[in-house]
Amino acid sequence: MPSQHPQAIARLTPLAGALALIEAQVKPVAPARGQLAAGRVLAEDVTAPRRPEVPIAIADGWAISADDTLGAGGTSPAALARAPVRIDSGQPMPPGTDSVAPLDAVQVTAAGAQALAPVFPGDGVLPIGGDAHVGETLRRAGERLRLSDVATFTALGLAALGLRVPRVRLVPARDDPLIAAAAQLIGADLERRGALLRESGSLDNALRAGDADIIIAIGGTGTGRNDASVSALRRDGRVALHGLALSPGESAAFGFAGEQPVLLLPGRLDAALAVWLTLGRPAVDRLAAAKPALEFVETARLTRKIASTVGVTEFVPVTRDGRGAEPLAGRYLPLSALSRADGYVLVPAESEGYPAGSAVRIWPWP
Repeated sequence: MPSQHPQAIARLTPLAGALALIEAQVKPVAPARGQLAAGRVLAEDVTAPRRPEVPIAIADGWAISADDTLGAGGTSPAALARAPVRIDSGQPMPPGTDSVAPLDAVQVTAAGAQALAPVFPGDGVLPIGGDAHVGETLRRAGERLRLSDVATFTALGLAALGLRVPRVRLVPARDDPLIAAAAQLIGADLERRGALLRESGSLDNALRAGDADIIIAIGGTGTGRNDASVSALRRDGRVALHGLALSPGESAAFGFAGEQPVLLLPGRLDAALAVWLTLGRPAVDRLAAAKPALEFVETARLTRKIASTVGVTEFVPVTRDGRGAEPLAGRYLPLSALSRADGYVLVPAESEGYPAGSAVRIWPWP
């Protein structure tokens, strides 16, 4: 007898189909000038100003003309025609100087100054444009800012740039420790990837508020007596899919409230994590118009087989040791497996799994 539950799953959408739906219907947010922060995605190419505008010292010492030190040595010092100028790293070079001599390479007495060793033109000096040439492209639109980018751009005086920063409402469906743990993990990952989190409130309020670029709700996607997230989306928006051919994660749903994409994650921690990594991240990256990340993906050989059901993509955490990669679990991922994992393997829907000894790709664990 067919289920009478209003959230019963009629069919499982392949993961590839769900990703294609996101690619086709989720549009990037408008760019805006914003403060630099690691994880945020550039909406424009970043080009350099000229720096420095004048030659500056990059060492502490004496600013001198290198020509005045020709032939200088420990036993035959060279008298300096002009008095050397004491200079610190970062200061502009005085007129008529082209190098910085170490402090112990110049002797200054009441009788005058002399070089004890030769220096060469440009020693200890950063020339005009030595840090960056005008118009030099530093990073491209669609690239995610790294900590090093933020530091470099700040040093170049680029305090604000065109960015795409998705606003996200992250909504726990109910007060539950596992849902709270999933929300904490996903919220931290969202912020690390440059999104702006809004106060959650209830799912009903989030669906009607219209003040976010995506709504991500955790829990309430199954057929339990208190599960109503999919019904709420159906009432206040539209459900594009309910049921994902991903294990764990089968009860996930995706749709829209007006123009806002809405991703509904299962309340189980393992399933929420699997759906977030395989579907949630791509959805938020699409909003940010982020280029595909060059993530560090390892290849290792399995120490034992992974069995899989044809038609369902399997999300399998693994732990690494000197022998290879050991699968930790399948279908249901206990908390101990999530804690021990070093990465995960995705078994495609068309595969029956991998035998022991197979070389597999291992994606980084969050």
